[in-house]
Amino acid sequence: MMCRTDQSVPEPGGEQDADATDAVFTSLLEDSTEELYEQAPCGYLSTLMDGTIAKINTTLLDWLGLERSRVVGRMRFADLLTVGGKLYHETHFAPLLQMKGEVSGIAMDIKAAGKQRMPVLVTSKVKSSEDGEPLLIRTTVFDARDRRAYEKELLRSRQAAEEARRQAEADRSRLQEAFAVLQQSLLPAALPEVPGIEAGSYYHTASPDLLGGDFYDLFPLEGGRWAFFLGDVCGKGPQAAAITSLARYTLRAAALHDADPISVLTTLNTVLHDRYASGEGRYCTAIFGVLQPTDGGTVGLHLASGGHPSALIQRADGSADYLPTPGGLLVGVLPQAPFTAARVDLLPGDTLLLYTDGLTEARIGPDRELYGEDALRAFTVAQPPTGPKALITALSGLLASFGDGLDDDTALLALGVPASLPTPASEDLT
Repeated sequence: MMCRTDQSVPEPGGEQDADATDAVFTSLLEDSTEELYEQAPCGYLSTLMDGTIAKINTTLLDWLGLERSRVVGRMRFADLLTVGGKLYHETHFAPLLQMKGEVSGIAMDIKAAGKQRMPVLVTSKVKSSEDGEPLLIRTTVFDARDRRAYEKELLRSRQAAEEARRQAEADRSRLQEAFAVLQQSLLPAALPEVPGIEAGSYYHTASPDLLGGDFYDLFPLEGGRWAFFLGDVCGKGPQAAAITSLARYTLRAAALHDADPISVLTTLNTVLHDRYASGEGRYCTAIFGVLQPTDGGTVGLHLASGGHPSALIQRADGSADYLPTPGGLLVGVLPQAPFTAARVDLLPGDTLLLYTDGLTEARIGPDRELYGEDALRAFTVAQPPTGPKALITALSGLLASFGDGLDDDTALLALGVPASLPTPASEDLT
């Protein structure tokens, strides 16, 4: 324990001046040059140009666990290094030092006491005569054990983070694959071949990480009729997928019992309301219809809508009009809901287009305005009336052009009557 005397640090405001204060601190810090060299917090050594150690301080000797007599004049700097350190010294350190005259902060390992590897940072500089002749090499060795431990821990952390990232990507990939399989199970693998009717469909998935709730189907009924539907469940994810599956099953089962479109949607409304009325409300929009081919080449269309965007008919003459179904409520919201039906004949060359609102609610332009039904009608008019598959191809290209403006799943279903082939002119045999 140090005791402060009257001659140590002068009291504030005392008579001793600044010179006396300087003298006190000078006496406290008084060290010989030799002591500063020997007990420095880093290693010092000087070597001849061939690497022979001419001088070494106590700090470095203590790290090495060697006696001075065994080192000075008997060992070279490279002898203090590990095998890997020697190789690096010969191939990189020494040539670089010879070329530049100085190298700084090079990481190496020395053979410390107890045959341990000790990481160090080495800085060397060549001392030259007035004539530029190299005389010796002065080297400073810094203890890098704390730094090496930090670097190893940092490396382990980075490796752990990278492994976690790879695992997360693998898990996400597996989840996306499962979602894709489940999504496909909620849609027909392929539309059936319908005599006298051409059909096309397309499904756009907005995100591979979420299950969508859009659905459609086309299937046969008795008497040569064909039923179809297209709908959109509120929400996304597994619960939306469960409702989609329930809606598809209910629509098909109800159609086989009574294919009247209003009756089918009424059954679906009852099932959804009874299933989800006690908990979080779940509902959907849907269009259900029946196609009845006739001997005259036309197809009778009878459909009903429950809160779904109106169907669009592309006529053979190139015009396009919506088939209004006003007043139809969302399916599943109320215990009893009115639905609106419509009838129309599809002529040869006509195409009926059903779609979910992901198409018309896409955002376009710098102001991200809604695409809208008017734009869809104009786009359809601009397409040649060459059938459902051609129209679906054009619309899939339109969806792709929206880019990130299309942030919702979109289902398309097009049904049409092939255009009549021209009758060949009879040959004049006279």
